[in-house]
Amino acid sequence: MKVIIVGGVAIGPKVAARLRRINPDAEITILEKGSLISYGGCGLPFYVANLVPRLEDLMTTSYGVIRDTEFFAAQKNAKVYTQTEAIKIDRINKRVWVRNLLTNLEDALPYDYLVLATGSKPSIPPIPGVKLGRIFTMHHPHDAQSVKDLIKTKQVKHVTVIGSGLIGIETADALVSPRLKVTICEADSRVLPKLLDSDMSKLVEQKIKGHGVDLQLSCKVKAFEGDAEDNVCRVITEQGTIETEMVIIATGVRPEIGLAREAGLTIGNTGAIQVDEHQMTNDPAIYAGGDCAEQRHLLTGEPVYIPLASTANKQGRVIADHIAGIPARFAPVEGTSILQAFDLTIGRTGLGEEEARNRGYNVVTSVSSGLDATHYYPMHALITIKLIAEQENGRLLGAQVCGIGECAKRLDVLATALKFGAKAEDLIDLDLAYAPPFATAIDVLIHAATTLENMRQGIALGITAENVTKRLAAGEKLCILDIREPDEVMANPLSLDGTMVIGLGELRERWEEIPRDSLIVTVCGLGIRGYEAACMLQSKGISQVAFLQGGLNVGSAFFKQ
Repeated sequence: MKVIIVGGVAIGPKVAARLRRINPDAEITILEKGSLISYGGCGLPFYVANLVPRLEDLMTTSYGVIRDTEFFAAQKNAKVYTQTEAIKIDRINKRVWVRNLLTNLEDALPYDYLVLATGSKPSIPPIPGVKLGRIFTMHHPHDAQSVKDLIKTKQVKHVTVIGSGLIGIETADALVSPRLKVTICEADSRVLPKLLDSDMSKLVEQKIKGHGVDLQLSCKVKAFEGDAEDNVCRVITEQGTIETEMVIIATGVRPEIGLAREAGLTIGNTGAIQVDEHQMTNDPAIYAGGDCAEQRHLLTGEPVYIPLASTANKQGRVIADHIAGIPARFAPVEGTSILQAFDLTIGRTGLGEEEARNRGYNVVTSVSSGLDATHYYPMHALITIKLIAEQENGRLLGAQVCGIGECAKRLDVLATALKFGAKAEDLIDLDLAYAPPFATAIDVLIHAATTLENMRQGIALGITAENVTKRLAAGEKLCILDIREPDEVMANPLSLDGTMVIGLGELRERWEEIPRDSLIVTVCGLGIRGYEAACMLQSKGISQVAFLQGGLNVGSAFFKQ
């Protein structure tokens, strides 16, 4: 059995490795048009940030061996041809025409099965001047090395990052330092627009600005201008001009589908190659996976394009198994994504609030803040969790996390719960691991679920900081009831219109002092005491009361204090 794999970065090597384990007799060939294979592209920003000491570390196994052509020949018994481009597929005769990019010689290789692992390419906007020198993407190791070399030789003092998606944010974090200034230009009104809802993205924006990054939102780039040596020196935006010595374009990627399209394979509505649950194209001898192929979303059932290395590797296993006769299938995805930047761990799974509403769901959401470990354990840190669920039954639709604490653990639990159709009440019943270094007695995730259930059942009304800000900006009168301890108020006083300070310990005695002519918003540090205060005021017959979700941990990103 002859298997040819076009593409040698993530999914291609995975197909080869898995297929060799279960079919020792298969003839496996990998074609890669670049000079490098099997590298961790997701680690490029960390190399730029000096967290990865050598570029070669992104191309080694966990036991320190470089994954090169010799490695795949010796350990996987697979032939690897680098700088060899697949230029045409002859589906009738089952041949792939290839061109050696060094000699320009062409040849035809026969196959029984063909795997397209052609990946993606940077989505470069057609901006005038985009081909000037010192304008890079962060897509290939050569890009990262060029950026690092310019910084190391002190040729750059200012960098402009175009786009604030995952790669843009990670790259900005990798670059900013006391001697290297960074500006982020984002055309959308918020950062991470495809990952986070606006209320959660505000937390990230606050951190980015706190690290000295010049963050410019709703900022559309009109042109790049160059110096006498044709290197970029200026970014022209609708908001003004940015003097710079380097530009990183991080406006996303698009699937590399030219070879598939020319071969007559079906391209889906996402723009990626359409495949079935076995990663098979409309040609039963041709499979596709990784960044060139689309997936199906668990909640909507619709095709989506969410390129991730984790997805690619799982699809590689499915492809290898199916070729070998094992009836494997690739399950629908939830869009679970995570990144770490500016001291924060940021992630999501499932649908966002706006997505869910647009699809007709009757949505209830909660935003909760808490600690990832007990307050008396010295290494505790804050986490904010947003849950999106159906109002009728509490079924989880999505979740987002953000904080300097251990968010990944909670996100993985939420992704697992989403996979099995869990409701908020199921999250409350989870038997999660507890010890002071790892969680509070009631884990912050369970606290988030109880908050959601309290709001869904009408036990208490919550209000977001974003909603408070909008109401005040519209001239609506609110009573902002600050129920924190005196030392907390003194250290971080609220300056919102309508603010009234009554500590929670005094509230039972002084509640009658509170005006009743507007909505009362109870405010504390994390939202827990605010909820308690709201319940107490409701017991006194006050119906117009809501607690600030997430407390000032979230509110500080919205309120001017």
